[in-house]
Amino acid sequence: MTEAATASEPAPIPGHIPESVVYDFDMFRDPAYLADPHKRVIDLLENAPPVFWTPRNGGHWMLVSHAANFEAARDCEDFSSEVLPYKEMEALLDQLADETGRVPRAYPINLDPPLHGIYRKPLQGVFSPRTINTMQEQIRAMACDLLDAVAGKGGCEFMSAVAEPLPVKVFLRMLGMPEDKYPEYRALVRAHLDAQALPGAEGALQRLQKVAQAMRDTIEERRDERRDDIISMLWGVEIDGRATTQEDLENYGVLLFIAGLDTVMQGIGLGVRHLAENPALQQRLRDDPSLISKATEELLRRYSFTVPPRRVARDMEFQGVQMKAGERAMLFLPGADLDPREFENPTEVNLEREGAHIAFNAGPHRCLGSHLARVELNILYEELLTRLPQFRLDPDKPPSFNCGHVVGVEQLHLVWGD
Repeated sequence: MTEAATASEPAPIPGHIPESVVYDFDMFRDPAYLADPHKRVIDLLENAPPVFWTPRNGGHWMLVSHAANFEAARDCEDFSSEVLPYKEMEALLDQLADETGRVPRAYPINLDPPLHGIYRKPLQGVFSPRTINTMQEQIRAMACDLLDAVAGKGGCEFMSAVAEPLPVKVFLRMLGMPEDKYPEYRALVRAHLDAQALPGAEGALQRLQKVAQAMRDTIEERRDERRDDIISMLWGVEIDGRATTQEDLENYGVLLFIAGLDTVMQGIGLGVRHLAENPALQQRLRDDPSLISKATEELLRRYSFTVPPRRVARDMEFQGVQMKAGERAMLFLPGADLDPREFENPTEVNLEREGAHIAFNAGPHRCLGSHLARVELNILYEELLTRLPQFRLDPDKPPSFNCGHVVGVEQLHLVWGD
């Protein structure tokens, strides 16, 4: 094991796990990871086993290699997205409902096939390329307004000024939620994500209840007065032949709310940080904007940022290690997309690179919002490189990062001009 450098307490190592596959890494509190996440990812790829057990945060598996992630992501029978088996979870939540009120379910992300497909199907049309493409003008107008507001200032803290409000307000508009309350909504999501490293499920369930409560008025309004938004649309679809209910809308709502208000902003922050550190790439994209879509894909690969959790569903051997039913496994997508066994010179941003990344995961749980994310990133980069002069990191205020199930930039101070 490597030398411990984290505040979380190590759990006992199960007897079936040999020392050779144990590596000490805390995906929430590791100091080197928090200092520069993807630098630490490269270190893990070089020094840790491709699949390893960490005793931190209660003990769990980390799937670091591309091969391990790609296989596990497509194997929903062995790597379950359900925190507990479906019937057990439903019974537990029904019991809790008698004490604390109904707890929403984050469907379909916390379901396995075939239920996953049943609940995912109504969302397919919402996030189809055809639907998202109709929003491009709105997204571009938002990006231009945000960038124009800072262009004359010679610098800004980019996450709060642009990277956060752009995708958050786009998604609130898509949902039909009031945009002027976005700081309140972001605080709810941030609290939920920050607390995922804490032990115990009670707090997590209470946070989901708070998110559902924040959405309830809008959900009820759209039931009676439909508009051109996702919540209205979901009131009009069927799930496996039956009409949607208030409970269904809350289940969908907490998933969309949490996913839509945090992920794309991290992709923006990580990509813009790279551009700020690489003036030659900035200039190349300014000279030839047709390359921006390639840059978007390569930056997504270079800085993949989600770590989906899974539950091992049965005792088995996977990639040469013994796993037991009930253990947790993390799909470490940032490692998969930097794996030198899959990508030649993986730390290099190569706009001519062949081969597909899995920043949006793979298999049945591949991200529904991937096309929306691509459109937002492409537009943001286009307008950023048009409306700001050559920008760089503020030498007096280095970037800070957050880690966990979503890895990203906490603060990104940029400067430009003389």
